[in-house]
Amino acid sequence: METFENHRFLDEAGDTTFYGKGKIPILGTDGVSNTFIIGMVKFNEPLQDIRNKIVEFQNQVETDKYFIGVPSIEKRKAKSGFYFHAKDDVPEIRKMFFEFISTINCSFQAVVGRKIIQLYEKKHNGKSNEFYADLLSHLIKDKLLKYDKLVLKIAKRESSTANKNLDLSLNKALSRFNKKYPEKETKTKVIFDVQNQYSEPLLNISDYFCWAVQRVFEKGETRYYNYLKDKISLVIDLYDSEKYKNSKNYYTIKNPLMAENKISPSLF
Repeated sequence: METFENHRFLDEAGDTTFYGKGKIPILGTDGVSNTFIIGMVKFNEPLQDIRNKIVEFQNQVETDKYFIGVPSIEKRKAKSGFYFHAKDDVPEIRKMFFEFISTINCSFQAVVGRKIIQLYEKKHNGKSNEFYADLLSHLIKDKLLKYDKLVLKIAKRESSTANKNLDLSLNKALSRFNKKYPEKETKTKVIFDVQNQYSEPLLNISDYFCWAVQRVFEKGETRYYNYLKDKISLVIDLYDSEKYKNSKNYYTIKNPLMAENKISPSLF
């Protein structure tokens, strides 16, 4: 039986690209992000009820005369049926869906990976799958004592959500768990369930949260984050070594992200 207590819904924002042709760094160039973000939503009300509301909302957008002919909407309608996607949605729809999310009883956590070339080469061996797995493991590690079963529904994103990457993430999470709790044994069975956004409406909400956090780090734009701030329990700026002392790289409702959290591309 599906229960909201042991299900999580994950998506990502940004990309894992560091180099262009000839291994030339292209961080911060057009279409290449300075950060990569993985976020996780926990819902605190029946999942199917929320799905039904999202599907009804999607149907309203598809049939609304005001939105007929909008390219980003028509493209999704033709391919799979309309679903909410923050990066591509027009401002009117984006505002409507942010307002919808504000009515849902849920919480969000994210791990942000600054794309630092030296760290990428040394810590992740210059491999995007190791970079991805490192971030995801930090979202999983503290959930391994709480549940007998943890179902992670993840938005499908090309090669990053391949089974070998997800398995690597879990292994890293288990290693971190064992290091932190050497006297304890986890009995949590983690199940990865990779889904498309159009087939799992709850992932649309994960996408919007990730996008709101991304706008802070990439643009210094806080209004979307601030609108949902009361539902964002934790954002970890994982590689901000200057703030490791006293865990100042952990952002919470009491220590929120600010425009100053915008970062510049790393050249080293």
